[in-house]
Amino acid sequence: MIVPVRLEHEGLVLLDQRLLPQEETYLTIVTAAGVADAIRDMVVRGAPAIGVAAAAGIALAARGARDESAELFRTLLDDAADVLIAARPTAINLAWAVQKMLDIADASLAGGASSAETADAVEQAAHALREEDVASNRLMGQHGSVLVPDGANVLVHCNAGALATAGYGTALGILRAAHAEGKKLSVYATETRPYLQGTRLTAWELIRDGIGVTLITDGMAGALMSRGDVDLVLVGADRIAANGDVANKVGTYTLAVLARRHGIPFYVAAPTSTVDPECSDGAAIPIEERHEDEVLHFLGQRIAPEGAGARHIAFDVTPASLVSAIITEQGIVRAPYERSLASALGMTEAEEDEAHPSDAAEPAEAAHETPVDPPTEKAASPTEPDDGDELFH
Repeated sequence: MIVPVRLEHEGLVLLDQRLLPQEETYLTIVTAAGVADAIRDMVVRGAPAIGVAAAAGIALAARGARDESAELFRTLLDDAADVLIAARPTAINLAWAVQKMLDIADASLAGGASSAETADAVEQAAHALREEDVASNRLMGQHGSVLVPDGANVLVHCNAGALATAGYGTALGILRAAHAEGKKLSVYATETRPYLQGTRLTAWELIRDGIGVTLITDGMAGALMSRGDVDLVLVGADRIAANGDVANKVGTYTLAVLARRHGIPFYVAAPTSTVDPECSDGAAIPIEERHEDEVLHFLGQRIAPEGAGARHIAFDVTPASLVSAIITEQGIVRAPYERSLASALGMTEAEEDEAHPSDAAEPAEAAHETPVDPPTEKAASPTEPDDGDELFH
């Protein structure tokens, strides 16, 4: 299994995804600030992987402060947390993982543990979080594979595989599970400009697993759908709002609109750690806009004429109304998402009503509709309709 992020004695070991597929190079990071730089510079990417890396960043900060007083120890962890959370704003897993590590540190210190003992507790928690992510991905694969028919032509966007997680993957994890069950799959992967995560990363992963993959330019998806060449769209997510709106790599919204136009199911695969119950809808999700040079240049060479500007909006928001289902480690979640996502998060009815007061007056039948499909579901429910070398060089 591909292991893109792991905490070792010498530091956080990261597979440098900027160099794939030409080079498989690992970097060792020894400080929280270094982890933040690696996240910001796309050495490690993908919401779950960023969360695992950020947790390790707090563990590294704790290592460095283990001989300090409890008060200074906790201050240094806060400083590391601020640096890490600022690295990339859209992926909620980053802030979620950092807060989880801080909560563990607080509980340890409150119980009378020393700074050194607390540092050990935080490091153990960071290891556990990585293992939990892999287990979560495998559960997602089991739940989601029932939505992938034998012989399906699946369209994927960006990279939501092992490289975007601690291992196995979310959207690609579902395809791995379906492949392991013996299903025949054909995968179309968008190249995903400007970082070409589809071309460089998704294709690399699928080829290693023996799953057939065909790369397409980002603008080809509609043409394929209009020809009947796509049976379902499967993507990951960087943040999911409480109402089911989904933030993911820019271009996802376009695919969702096209899928609805052509009556094709549009599925999102993400762990419940990607759900932000404090974010009411997609309008409240912070969207990262990166430097224009990432669009104007390719492999260190400027590809646009001097004087031309560019924008690099890194993510877009797909409205919940365009999402056929969200596949989590808890099961397959369907609309109404306010209730089903809250249930998947384990929120009580009182907490749900507090989070969504306008829903409290709904009839009981609607409010208590079963939110999560069991993993025994057998078939997908379609969404209701309302010369190759040039790609790789």
